[in-house]
Amino acid sequence: MGVYPFFHPIEETEGPVVSFSGRELIMAGSNNYLGLTSNERVKEASIDAIRKYGTSCSGSRYMTGTVNLHLELEDRLADFFEKERCLLFSTGYQTGQGVIPTLVQRGEYVICDKDNHASLVAASIMAVGQSAKFVRFAHNSMDDLERVLKTIPDEAGKLIVADGVFSVSGEIVDLPKLVELAKAYGARILLDDAHAVGVIGRGGRGTPSEFNLVEEVDLIMGTFSKTFGSLGGYVVGEHDVIDYIKHNASSLIFSASPTPASVAAVLASLEILKNEPELIEQLVLNTDYVRQGLSEAGFRLMPSRTAIVSVIIGDQMKTLQFWKRLFEAGVYVNAFIRPGVMPGHEALRTSFMATHEKEHLDKVITEFSTIGRELGLV
Repeated sequence: MGVYPFFHPIEETEGPVVSFSGRELIMAGSNNYLGLTSNERVKEASIDAIRKYGTSCSGSRYMTGTVNLHLELEDRLADFFEKERCLLFSTGYQTGQGVIPTLVQRGEYVICDKDNHASLVAASIMAVGQSAKFVRFAHNSMDDLERVLKTIPDEAGKLIVADGVFSVSGEIVDLPKLVELAKAYGARILLDDAHAVGVIGRGGRGTPSEFNLVEEVDLIMGTFSKTFGSLGGYVVGEHDVIDYIKHNASSLIFSASPTPASVAAVLASLEILKNEPELIEQLVLNTDYVRQGLSEAGFRLMPSRTAIVSVIIGDQMKTLQFWKRLFEAGVYVNAFIRPGVMPGHEALRTSFMATHEKEHLDKVITEFSTIGRELGLV
């Protein structure tokens, strides 16, 4: 049928508008929440770093791959997230693999929300290779989390792992209740805040800040590929814990370090995030505008107040047809089909940027409404 919504090469991008095969499309599927990948200051910082350090560190952080930019960013991120120490990884995916199986080993338990990102699931399975136990609880169900915790021996080490903002739905974890249960059952908490930083919390500091629970969350990890306009990952926490991970995490020790250009881009993005809160305010206005428009058009949306607006289609073929029609109309979104989502929850996931203009948002709403009516979905 000519429907294949994956691996389409972008030829050129200015953030909210991208070029595919010579056509301009509105990008309504990127995680570039503050639009910083195309920010001139961020790009210049990256270029300057290449001139000074070259294109690669050509080694792991453990050996020859640490430059002063890495240490500077670790210090600044620890300060920003109000934690003692920070450790950088080459990707967000590797961050979970560096943290979870390093900390959770024989006789200990990693306890995951069923809707956690695939990288967290993979890292938890790696912990099983260290003779740990991997158990899951129903998505964002604190009742089910407590049920699981009751089955685990009191003396066993327990790490609860959850997304701060879930990547498919944009839903925020029930962190206050999760913290309450962790305290009651002697568990520690690792929160993946990839989709929360720059979106919620004081000054965009993410989920723990949103609920004023920074001190109650033991470890916070995230990625640079969204708000920070770059590539890489990080984890922040107590000095001794971070130092232990630093000297024991295979995904850190045996992987090349983040490139100077990537790190310099994050440093520039972090300064913009701290000094220009109006970007977050505009992001909220943009996503609320689209969410209201699609809801008034009659679409069923996944519950969210973040930058992710997922439209439930509920049928695999209609989801693919809808995606193709939007693409042809000049709107790029993401199709979520089985096995990435449960049957009946097939969806078109949209996400927005602070740099989207009203005309971009209006076109997204208009095309969704027109195609939705033609396909009999609204």
